[in-house]
Amino acid sequence: MFLRQTVSRLITTLITLFGVAVIVFVVIRVVPGNPIAMMLPPGASEADIERLKTLYGLDKSIFEQFVIWFGNVLHGDFGTSISTRQPVLSLVLDRLPATLELSIMALVMAVAIGGTLAVLGTRFRGRKTEAGIDVANGIGLSIPDFLWGLALILLFGVLWPVFQISGRVSPRLELPFTSQFYLFESLARLRFDITADLLSHMFMPALALALPLAAIISQLLKQSLKETVNLDYSVLARTKGYSETKVILSEALPNSILPTLTLVGVQFTFLIGGTVIIERLFSYEGLGNMAIDAVINRDLPLIQGIVILFAILFTFVNLAVDMTYAFLNPKLRHA
Repeated sequence: MFLRQTVSRLITTLITLFGVAVIVFVVIRVVPGNPIAMMLPPGASEADIERLKTLYGLDKSIFEQFVIWFGNVLHGDFGTSISTRQPVLSLVLDRLPATLELSIMALVMAVAIGGTLAVLGTRFRGRKTEAGIDVANGIGLSIPDFLWGLALILLFGVLWPVFQISGRVSPRLELPFTSQFYLFESLARLRFDITADLLSHMFMPALALALPLAAIISQLLKQSLKETVNLDYSVLARTKGYSETKVILSEALPNSILPTLTLVGVQFTFLIGGTVIIERLFSYEGLGNMAIDAVINRDLPLIQGIVILFAILFTFVNLAVDMTYAFLNPKLRHA
């Protein structure tokens, strides 16, 4: 049953990715704007325009363009960026690690904040502490991440400048890295000076992304915990002399985590998508920032490559979450 479900999900994922590729390819070609005109100086001749159209395959029908492009994609060739004249795949893969590190840091912060608030709200349920946490969750949900970003810039970048407000790393630092995963590699190399600088740049954009998700996690997990603290095994633990905090952490929490795990996995995909605005706001050198530049420049191959990569991330993260949930849930695993 589990294996059949996995194969079925894989097939569905591949069909979804193909549908995304078709939609993206068609949509970005019917919107107004001529990318070729943006590449040429004013007064360029028709011959120059036609030459570039032929070079980028824009002189063919949309169907022919798609067949050629999709065939190349299957061989790992996403085309050449119109604005930078570099291979799209290398551009995207160079920026992807920065976005992944930011997203993972935001996810860790969201889980830590949301989980702590949920446990505290359950521990002090029915008191003013729970009411205060509910108010905090409401505020977290009602304010979008980019407004949190602006507020954090004003607070920690202007009024009390303790964190960096732009960029990914200070230009003065020499980076002895072999990959674009600066944070992970700095930890592996024990270069904690670079790690501290990276975290100083990442803290505010990651926190801006984390706060709305933390509120969602807190609400769902607190509701699940409040249900499980009254079940038989929790009552039995109290009769054994366990403190209320230990009952929540050792008995209720492990049995309440599955719904939250599913939520975290689904929300992580939205978290990655949310980096587009946040990266622009903090001048963070990630994939989202490059996506905005690609749209402004009408760089069709680069837009396609970024969107397809985002789609791959979204679908496979959701697939991994579904499979993990099915594996951890005995009812589904042994069905």
